Amino acid sequence: MTTFTPTTPDETLSTVQWALGESQPLEIEGQGSKRGIGHPVQAAHTLSLSKLTGVTLYEPEELVLSARAGTPIAEIEKLLAANRQELAFEPMDYGPLLGTGQKNAGTIGGVLATNLSGPRRLKAGAARDHVLGINAVSGRGEAFKSGGRVVKNVTGYDLSKLMAGSWGTLAVVTDVTFKVLPAAETETTLVLTGLLDDVAASAMALALGSSAEVASAAHLPENIARLVGGGALGTDAATLLRLEGFGPSVAYRLARLRDLLKAAPGMIELEGSASKSLWREVRDCAPFADGTDKPVWRVSMAPSRAHEMVLALRMELAADAYYDWQGGLVWLRMENEPEAALLRGLVQQFGGGHATLVRAAPHWRIATPLFEPQAAPLAALSARVKHEFDSQNILNPGRMVAMAQAGQ
Repeated sequence: MTTFTPTTPDETLSTVQWALGESQPLEIEGQGSKRGIGHPVQAAHTLSLSKLTGVTLYEPEELVLSARAGTPIAEIEKLLAANRQELAFEPMDYGPLLGTGQKNAGTIGGVLATNLSGPRRLKAGAARDHVLGINAVSGRGEAFKSGGRVVKNVTGYDLSKLMAGSWGTLAVVTDVTFKVLPAAETETTLVLTGLLDDVAASAMALALGSSAEVASAAHLPENIARLVGGGALGTDAATLLRLEGFGPSVAYRLARLRDLLKAAPGMIELEGSASKSLWREVRDCAPFADGTDKPVWRVSMAPSRAHEMVLALRMELAADAYYDWQGGLVWLRMENEPEAALLRGLVQQFGGGHATLVRAAPHWRIATPLFEPQAAPLAALSARVKHEFDSQNILNPGRMVAMAQAGQ
């Protein structure tokens, strides 16, 4: 097995062209922090972007940053923090959950390839909503670029967004440009204690529909709330509502929110670093970062039906769950088998959505459809897009659809 470590976009292009000419598939990676997600790649060689690094443009006054794809996300976040700016979509760190031994790992290219986001998704969106442009090399051995360094109306296809969530199966991104935003001056989290899942869903909906401008909303059942926050949440279930902005504005909106939700059994306020730390734990699925390979699912569905789906699931088997994005994102940990058919059937029963198995023992990664299976018309469209970008299937073959499942 050979690992290629290009240091320039031209070297990346040459590597892909060699692989194409020799019909040698490549596994594409940055720091390998998310290598455990998806099916094992069917490739004898690795194209590592770990040395394709460096911030190539940063203009704080213009709110724009460009970097090589292999630039560590930790380096970029440190640079932004020094200028009181941030990636507003707060990309998740999968390291603790996957047990890689890495924290704050991953690259800016990996952020785009996996379309990462965090609890602020409700307000800020995901990586695809902030990317401005890319340079990349397709599986056909052709260099191309899309977008630029400013936000403007353009004609044609926005290939930058097409790369978001493609998991390195369409092209090798060599450079990315992101829009950055000023960091909030103040952050406060209002914690409602003691709510059952269904009541918490109603409370979050009420808060999000108010004028309080809630930036993030999550619900941690009792057994989950005890695992985060360093004991600050107490021993009851915790419903979290995050407010951000200028101090006086946050204080005013917090008072409005407290009055709106005064029927809650109890309330706690967490400010500043305590609030930030708590939301990082929610973002990074810290309650399930237990050092095991028990199956963990990431389920996206209608917020109003999520707690119903979880209740129905628990009627069939033992599972732990908590809710982010007002309930639109459900993190699930099974005790034994992934139970993919049961879970996906229930998701469809309660309004539809998609479920991704992000952690599982090696044999389950081979045997289970890890990403949500696509309907036939969408699968056909995905296959055509794949063919246009990587007709010989040399980039991360088998990552999103196991070769056997694809009929190859």
